Formats: sequence, C-alpha cells, structure tokens
Amino acid sequence: MLNFELYNPTRIVFGRESTAKLDTLIAQDARVLVLLGGESAKKNGTLAEVRAALGAREVHEFSGIEPNPTYETLMKAVGLIREKKIDFLLAVGGGSVIDGTKFVAAAVNYEGDPWEILQTYGKKITSALPFGTVLTLPATGSEMNDGSVITRKETHTKLAFQNPLVFPQFSVLDPTKTFTLPARQIANGVVDSFVHIIEQYLTYPAHGMVQDRFAEGLLQTLIEIGPKLQTAGNDYDLRANFMWVATLALNGLIGAGVPQDWSTHMIGHELTARYDIDHARTLAVVLPASLNVRRESKRAKLLQYADRVWHITSGSEDERIDAAIERTRKFFEEMGIQTHLRDYDVPASDITVIVEQLRKNGMVKLGEQHDVTPEISQKILEVSY
Repeated sequence: MLNFELYNPTRIVFGRESTAKLDTLIAQDARVLVLLGGESAKKNGTLAEVRAALGAREVHEFSGIEPNPTYETLMKAVGLIREKKIDFLLAVGGGSVIDGTKFVAAAVNYEGDPWEILQTYGKKITSALPFGTVLTLPATGSEMNDGSVITRKETHTKLAFQNPLVFPQFSVLDPTKTFTLPARQIANGVVDSFVHIIEQYLTYPAHGMVQDRFAEGLLQTLIEIGPKLQTAGNDYDLRANFMWVATLALNGLIGAGVPQDWSTHMIGHELTARYDIDHARTLAVVLPASLNVRRESKRAKLLQYADRVWHITSGSEDERIDAAIERTRKFFEEMGIQTHLRDYDVPASDITVIVEQLRKNGMVKLGEQHDVTPEISQKILEVSY
C-alpha cells in the first residue's frame, strides 16, 4: 500500500427532515448567500425548507448555476457577495452547484485573476469563505470532498481544482430530496458514481485490500440498485443507499493509499466543454474504450474486477476481460445512457480537435502511470466512436 494522508473535516447530516438542522449548523448572525441551479429547489419545496430553517438570518439568493458551472456565471455571484458583504455560503443542489460554490468561496478574496485558481489547480488559494451544502442530486461526491470542476464558455475550457480550504463545513443529505428527480438525472448520478469508483480502483495492484473490497462493494451496490432506481418511485431505502454510495465514491476513503487514474474524466471534460454533453454520459463513452485500449497495463485489476464485481470466472484471461468491459457497457446502457461517441452527433473528424485541446490544457501524461499520451487519448476516442 502507498503512503497516504487522509483528511476530511466535512460533517454529514443524513436522513429525513435533516434540512431543519441548518439552524444549528450556521451562526445566528451569519449573512448567508444561498446558491442554486434552476427552479427545482423552489418547485419541490426544498428552498422553502431552507428559508424556514435559516429563520431571521440575513439571506440572499443567487440562482442560475448551470449543470456544468461556468466561470462567467460564478463571477456574478462573486460580485454579489462583495456587494452584500456575505460571510457564509449555502449550496442547495447537486454537484454542479456545490462545485460552483467552492470556486466562488475561493474567488471572493483571491488576489489576482480568479481564473488562475483553475490554471494552477487550486494551489494558490490562501483563503475561502465558509460554506455548507444541502444535497439534492447524488452523483459527484462534491458534498464531501475538496474538488471542483469549472467551465469557461468563451474558450471551451473545463478545468478542475482541489484545495483543503474548500471542504464543505457540513453537508445535509436527505434522501427524500431525490424523489422528484427525473430518470435522466438518476441515471447520470449512478454512472458518475460508478466511474468515480473505477478511477480509484481499476489501476494496478497496490495491496490495498481494504480499499479494493470497499470499492468492489460500492460497485456491486450500484449494479444492484441502479436499474431499480429508474422505477422505484419514492423508495426511501433505495434512494438513501444511492445517496450514500455517491458520497463514499469520492470522499477520499477508497482512494487513500492506492494509485488513481482519472484519465477518463480528463478526456470526458473536453467533450463536455466543447459539446455540452452531460458529464456522466461522456464517462460512459470514454471508460469502456479506455479499458480496451489500456488492457495490458490494467490486466491484473481487470481480471480482479471481472471476478469480484461481475463474477466472471470462466474463459481465457482476454475473454474474461472482454466480458467485464462488455458488462460495464451494458450496465451503462441499461441505465439508459448511450456509450459511443457517434451517439452524441460528434463528427469523427473532431477527434483531432479534442486531442489538441487536451494538449493545450496540459493533459499529456494522464493515468495512474502517466502513460496516457495525446496519441493514446486519440486512440481511446477512436475506439469509443
């Protein structure tokens, strides 16, 4: 097992009617900005619950954060915070709203051009406003980590950053908030969580026995409940397990002491930035192709994945690997997500443009062994087509 440090200060408040606990989680004299996406939090009553819990505190709202939060929109929130002298942020929504709130928290007092936060992957952040979250869409794990991904529309650039200063102070997780989610968002959340786990698990053996078994259990849970979530309606236990798996998939626990990949995400980010394809759907396109192209460097863990997750034990090594990759693809498709680049009307001729954007953003040595060059990325995209 590799050396590691694990730090996660986020308090999780989980369960029915937990939104009311905001009153005890935020200082009584706080000047609060509630950050939102679209209208769903208003329509389903979540915003009203938040307002009631915040009581007599001074509260302002900022809405319109996109599914892929943009720098341009978030800088408007930064301006509002400075104008109103806000001192606490509350993200009410899914991973995009939370990611956007992390950037805003870091940008408010940043000295220099806030875009540098992304360009330096968060290394220059020296302070951030405190914030909490009320999660309404399980998917990204952003409610319990210190990472964020932001898009700049004018340059079709999507970059990530990390910094311990942007861990949420707390996150409220009430599974009933997922009852009104459309099937498309549930499917995206399941696939996003699944690939988060894969990026930390399906690399090369590092003798992280605990991490491997934990990851395999999370994957099997998603395989079991994913299709049921599409038709389960208001099944609290299914929704609760989904919400908790999505959080555990990217809160640092299963990635501690083991190598991590993340090349599928980096390639997928370019597809979202240029074509506005849902993040999870880009992952469903890239992952099966990446596993195929990189099967030799991942052989040992692919065989373990085939055996322990999919219970594939017969056939030659290559036949078992083929079957595991195909079962992964079929699982994504069972969730209603297409898994080929051509399914999203991306011209094959654009592959070279996408690869050039990877080069421009410095994504030239991706993967757990830093061997995913632009040439390998191009091969992955060609295979995904």
